[in-house]
Amino acid sequence: MPKKKPFSAGRVPLILFLCQIVSALDVPLDPKLLDDLVQPPTITQQSPKDYIIDPRENIVIQCEAKGKPPPSFSWTRNGTHFDIDKDPLVTMKPGSGTLVINIMSDGKAETYEGIYQCTARNERGAAISNNIVVRPSRSPLWTKERLEPITLRNGQSLVLPCRPPVGLPPAIIFWMDNSFQRLPQSERVSQGLNGDLYFSNVLPEDTREDYICYARFNHTQTIQQKQPISLKVISAKPSKERPPTFLTPEGNESLKEELRGNVLSLECIAEGLPTPIIYWIKEDGTLPVNRTFYRNFKKTLQITQVSEADSGNYQCIAKNTLGAVHHTISVTVKAAPYWIVAPQNLVLSPGENGTLICRANGNPKPRIGWLTNGVPIEIAPDDPSRKIDGDTIIFSNVQERSSAVYQCNASNEYGYLLANAFVNVLAEPPRILTSANTLYQVIANRPALLDCAFFGSPRPTIEWFKGTRGSALHEDIYVLHDNGTLEIPVAQKDSTGTYTCVARNKLGMAKNEVHLEIKDPTRIIKQPEYAVVQRGSKVSFECKVKHDHTLIPTIMWLKDNGELPNDERFSIDKDHLVVTDVSDDDGGTYTCAANTTLDRVSASAVLRVVAPPPTPAPIYDVPNPPFDLELTNQLDKSVQLTWTPGDDNNSPITKFIIEYEDAMREAGIWHHQAEVSGTQTTAQLKLSPYVNYSFRVMAENSIGRSVPSEASEQYLTKAAEPDQNPTAVEGLGTEPDNLVITWKPLNGFESNGPGLQYKVSWRQKDGDDEWTSVVVANVSKYIVSGTPTFVPYLIKVQSLNDVGFAPEPAAVMGHSGEDLPMVAPGNVRVNVVNSTLAEVHWDPVPLKSVRGHLQGYRIYYWKAQGSSKRNRRHIEKKILTFQGSKTHGMLPGLQPYSHYTLNVRVVNGKGEGPASTDRGFHTPEGVPSAPSSLKIVNPTLDSLTLEWDPPSHPNGILTEYTLKYQPINSTHELGPLVDLKIPANKTRWTLKNLNFSTRYKFYFYAQTSVGSGSQITEEAITTVDEAGILPPDVGAGKAMASRQVDIATQGWFIGLMCAVALLILILLIVCFIRRNKGGKYPVKEKEDAHADPEIQPMKEDDGTFGEYSDAEDHKPLKKGSRTPSDRTVKKEDSDGSLADYGEGVNGQFNEDGSFIGQYSGRREKEQAEGNESSEAPSPVNAMNSFV
Repeated sequence: MPKKKPFSAGRVPLILFLCQIVSALDVPLDPKLLDDLVQPPTITQQSPKDYIIDPRENIVIQCEAKGKPPPSFSWTRNGTHFDIDKDPLVTMKPGSGTLVINIMSDGKAETYEGIYQCTARNERGAAISNNIVVRPSRSPLWTKERLEPITLRNGQSLVLPCRPPVGLPPAIIFWMDNSFQRLPQSERVSQGLNGDLYFSNVLPEDTREDYICYARFNHTQTIQQKQPISLKVISAKPSKERPPTFLTPEGNESLKEELRGNVLSLECIAEGLPTPIIYWIKEDGTLPVNRTFYRNFKKTLQITQVSEADSGNYQCIAKNTLGAVHHTISVTVKAAPYWIVAPQNLVLSPGENGTLICRANGNPKPRIGWLTNGVPIEIAPDDPSRKIDGDTIIFSNVQERSSAVYQCNASNEYGYLLANAFVNVLAEPPRILTSANTLYQVIANRPALLDCAFFGSPRPTIEWFKGTRGSALHEDIYVLHDNGTLEIPVAQKDSTGTYTCVARNKLGMAKNEVHLEIKDPTRIIKQPEYAVVQRGSKVSFECKVKHDHTLIPTIMWLKDNGELPNDERFSIDKDHLVVTDVSDDDGGTYTCAANTTLDRVSASAVLRVVAPPPTPAPIYDVPNPPFDLELTNQLDKSVQLTWTPGDDNNSPITKFIIEYEDAMREAGIWHHQAEVSGTQTTAQLKLSPYVNYSFRVMAENSIGRSVPSEASEQYLTKAAEPDQNPTAVEGLGTEPDNLVITWKPLNGFESNGPGLQYKVSWRQKDGDDEWTSVVVANVSKYIVSGTPTFVPYLIKVQSLNDVGFAPEPAAVMGHSGEDLPMVAPGNVRVNVVNSTLAEVHWDPVPLKSVRGHLQGYRIYYWKAQGSSKRNRRHIEKKILTFQGSKTHGMLPGLQPYSHYTLNVRVVNGKGEGPASTDRGFHTPEGVPSAPSSLKIVNPTLDSLTLEWDPPSHPNGILTEYTLKYQPINSTHELGPLVDLKIPANKTRWTLKNLNFSTRYKFYFYAQTSVGSGSQITEEAITTVDEAGILPPDVGAGKAMASRQVDIATQGWFIGLMCAVALLILILLIVCFIRRNKGGKYPVKEKEDAHADPEIQPMKEDDGTFGEYSDAEDHKPLKKGSRTPSDRTVKKEDSDGSLADYGEGVNGQFNEDGSFIGQYSGRREKEQAEGNESSEAPSPVNAMNSFV
């Protein structure tokens, strides 16, 4: 049996009661399920062990616990019983153990200092809290002292002491001047961990009279100040340069002790001239990666989460140009107790066995002590069922009296740990806590986890079943977790169904059913692509998503893993993100993320922005901003703004733009207010009530707009009642018994005053009921419950604020929630139009049965599968939706010669109604698809054998095959076309009496009684003789061969070569004679000027020999690739290939449909070059063989 996997709570969205092992079973306190179960107390919340309180506030010492029956609480203080009834200032919260000490009315915090401990007790035992040490915080004043001024020579070292008063908790130290500005620090001047200010060497600029040390006590939010220290640095000849020495720590060695888990801070500060630099090393190892940090200009080394492995010798080195000094700090890491195994609660049934384990570690090793119900176990009542063995208590044959709460205390000199764990002896039949009929939805090929949270004592065994009569599920495919969860590691479509969880123990049995649905994963089928664009241009990213039809994805675009900039240049249109006027800041990574309720996918692309070509610098510039803004004539709803224009920079100002800011609601956001002519410097502005206005002005000329002016003074207008009501008021139910009223709220400016609210009113449209009204806060939705299904309502939403109501709003009509339709369409008829199209008719359903807005009718139709196909995959159903009240529709794209089944359902806003009775129909035969393949094998001198596979879609009963073929001569012209009929049951045919060494082109297609299907073409060559060898220019896969001729032994070739040699010799003699006659005549220039085009070197583009068998021609001719120039192929053949491929054909066609492509161009070239043939040996081919 495979090992059971541990349960991961993070993988399931439900809160589970984790029943990991029998020693960790807890009693859930759900009152609806387990009212009759008892449980010992458990401390759930308590104050910290070291509890520092604010003496200015009441003292609250927390102690919360759960248990059945609810526990009672008591306290001890400094080891003795604390009688809260005798102290009028002390109360205990009802139903809780939390103490509240009312020192605000009368009392002092110091009176209640001490060590407190809480006990929670019920009939099953007693749990205790930690010892809570309560101490009031202290922030004492600095003692008065007289500080003498300090005078030093340039370059000397200095330490300014802070010595803050001892507070609780310790103060935070910092140095500032009289203006409360922090003093600058550097490698030369820095603050130590003790708060002192260290100068490695002083400079004249260090002279000041206000070096002040401050101590901040965070608990009481107070700051204490030391008397200012005066420092004067004499700007005389600087001190002599010197090597470093340490200001702190002293000597060559020091010791440091730190507790495990804390931050280890080591400090070395040195003086010297020039200023020393500090380095750190660990003598017996390396500094830990990812936990080592340098602070205070590397003068402080910090190691976080320190452990015993960090003990050792650390060395700090101070260096300057005159030398170095070392200091070794010996670090010892001690440890307060920490858990190895903390005791866990036990739920046992009578007669069972169990153990409590309390295992802790520390440095030094902690001592383990046990208590029962808060009493040391040594003096507690004896229990024969338990036995103590060091850090373990062993229970055997427990009875109900064995129930108790045990405490484990692990302590050493650095602290202690206290844990409560109860032993609860119960006899209970199984109970399943997971809700019945829970629906789980999971993405295909992902794990599915079905919950079965349970309780029982003895611990129940869990079994899972699938379906109503299925057998128990075993761990060969499934994983059964200890907490009852069933895991399907890789859920498939066939995992869908109902699963039953059965829990059994000796006292009974319980079961529960849950349901599982498997959804298709969301996929991005078109991802955004990397783009490089120029600044100022436009870019578009595409992201197409495919998803399960029952899940609605949300598409979100991100930039650099954050939200898109709030900029109108960014727009999203369906599957595209478009960015216009691209700037440098737009560069980055753009991510398309598609989210459903079950999964998330994303794809990213990088946008790189480059600079456009440089443009000349402008001669003119935008205006300078206006200034001296002033507000006058300040009224409730208007004000006059005056300003002074700035320089227009040689381009007249055409207009001024005025903007406003509401400092009360949207500080920092500016809105358009008004525009005035460029000749005006004053504007009367209309204002809204209850807005804290500021204004600014911008100037604009033909070059552009200036930067904004400085903001004007603020002006707050008075509040008034709202002028308008919310817009977009709608009433639409989301459930059959509710009405959801929504509206677009007023914005801050439209509220006109504080306390914006809405009065929502409604009543049935066709009834005589009075209006029902409710006033709601500043929201945008209100839900009316308990309404009848799909009833029209009149709705009004009126705005109001603290001043008054807006005008009475107009009523709008809405509807309460829809429910699923009740009736299926009847009298479904099918009329088959042709082999791929059918028309469906149905009778409409009564409108009352729709119970909602009629959205249309939906046809589900599917093709019947054969028994073998049905076993391999599910039947794929197709859906067509017809909007409105249509009672007929067309089904296109059907497969000929097939049986289909369909049903019709009515659709409203809630969903689909029941399906009509299934109706079947047959489609007639159609033309077949092209044969699946065509191969030519076994070429001989006069025969070729064709082999083929039948069409993948016969679309009927095949009646015969048609084979047409014709020869292709050496000039690529096609010969006469032969037409041959072949029986439908054949897949092989041999053609005889063919011409030897001849290329043939074949056209092959199948036929049904309806007509001919698409054709497939191929080419092949008969051989020269039986021992033919493939020529080197024939591509792989060609069924052709020819005999290789050694032209070097042919007489005509030898003669040709001799003639060429003789011609070259004659040309050389003529050139030599002409050169001698001409003396210094520039022959080369003459030749260049009158070059004979016949002897110009041929370019690679246009001088190559036009052979038929080039690299591309080795491939078989496909449909549309070449068409004979003599137009012997019928036009309908070419047209048929166009129809098959639709938009995929890009070539040009003659009037008769022949393709203007490689044949025509190649033929012209070959005629110009001598009509050489690639099949027969020739001098040209022979010359090519030498190249």
